[in-house]
Amino acid sequence: MPKKGKKAKIPLSDEEQLLLFQQRLLAEEEAAKKKERLLTQFLKDKLAKEEHNSALNLNKINTQWRTVLREVKTRELHKDIEILSQTFERVVDCKDSVIKSLAKDLTEAEEQYAHALRSHLHNVDQLLALQRRRLSLLEENYNMELEVLTKEFETERKTIIDQHEKEIHYLQDVFMAMEQNYLDSEYESKLEFQSMWDDLKNKTLEEKHFLRLQLENIVEDLWRRFQDALKNYTDATEDRKIAFETLRMKDEKSSKEIEIQMKKIQKLQEAISSLKGKIVSHSRESEWQNHCVRNDKELVHIQLRKLKAQRTQVRGVSQENLVKLTLESNTTLKELKKVVEKGEQILKLAEICRKFETEEEKVLPFYSSALTPSEQEENLTQNPEDLTEELARAMVDYSGMENFWKRYNKVKLEVLSLQHRRTQLLDISGKLRELLKQYLDGISVSDEVLSQLNPLFIVNHRSNLPQLSTPAQPPKTYNVIEAAHVVSRTL
Repeated sequence: MPKKGKKAKIPLSDEEQLLLFQQRLLAEEEAAKKKERLLTQFLKDKLAKEEHNSALNLNKINTQWRTVLREVKTRELHKDIEILSQTFERVVDCKDSVIKSLAKDLTEAEEQYAHALRSHLHNVDQLLALQRRRLSLLEENYNMELEVLTKEFETERKTIIDQHEKEIHYLQDVFMAMEQNYLDSEYESKLEFQSMWDDLKNKTLEEKHFLRLQLENIVEDLWRRFQDALKNYTDATEDRKIAFETLRMKDEKSSKEIEIQMKKIQKLQEAISSLKGKIVSHSRESEWQNHCVRNDKELVHIQLRKLKAQRTQVRGVSQENLVKLTLESNTTLKELKKVVEKGEQILKLAEICRKFETEEEKVLPFYSSALTPSEQEENLTQNPEDLTEELARAMVDYSGMENFWKRYNKVKLEVLSLQHRRTQLLDISGKLRELLKQYLDGISVSDEVLSQLNPLFIVNHRSNLPQLSTPAQPPKTYNVIEAAHVVSRTL
């Protein structure tokens, strides 16, 4: 309805009202978007300021903490250097004494080795002489057996050749007799075959002549019958041929007329179908236009409802985001406090563990890499394509843990080396116990010792060891090391 006033306004059409309504909706959307942008920008600026302030505070704390740690570290390092100098002098003295004792042991071991080598060479020479004698005896036996076998072979060869010649003569006689019998039987069979063949030939010629005469008579009778049947058929079908020709001419004329009429009917049907199609297409177009207009109207109403719902949703989401921001800021503050408490606990634990560190660990807490420079370069240049962005970020995040893993790996290696050393010492102690047991068994006399093999138990110049049945040889020299000497050197 137009408003009442001094001048009556022109009423707007439906399309103009829709356009004005859409312009208003667009203006409201742009205003809402501007508000959202301002809110997001404000929140981003606030977060950036807080991050900047937190970074500055952390840097200040780190600088102050580093100065305190450096002062404490310098004091500790001075004390450690003094302790290390004293321990180094002590270790050098111990190593000098160990080197001297090892040099003495080495000279004694070389003398024992030379003595053992001489006795070993003497034993080897004796074994070589025995082996040569044994080989000569075996060679003589081989030659004797070879002569006997050759004689037996010659005698057998002669007997086999004589028997073979006799068998060949016998087989030749048998072959001549069989060949003569075969020729006689072949001549007789040829004569019988020739007589049989002549008889069969004469019989077949007679049968062939008789059959030819019979077939000629049968063919003449059949030809006569065929000629009679053909005359009868032609006489009976002359009238029917004439009637068939007349009917065929009429059929051709009627078929031509039917084709002309069918073409006319097809043309009329095509015209009717084209007119029906035009009517249907016009009705469809009008219905489609009406349907489109209705759909447009419904879409406009739906868009209005969606825009209103979006506006309410955006307001609710912005409020929820503000609530989340406040909650997350509170949680971050709590987490930061927990992180600070954890750092304080770690520092306390580090101070406690510092008391249990060795002098070397106090001086060099972080050892350098065990790899050579060339190996480190190979690791850096090897497979650079395998590193993805995620791996590179993870490596950067965990680069601060390298020193921790170095110390952890060092401790792990020391534990493994101590375990290995323990096993070695257990093996050495077992061997020493066996040596001591042998020594004590050799010294003491008891039922168990007498029942076992004992080289030291000798009665009437005989021991209880089993005697080997070997030829007479000169007495052998053995190098014997006492168990007490071994124990003193190993300990």
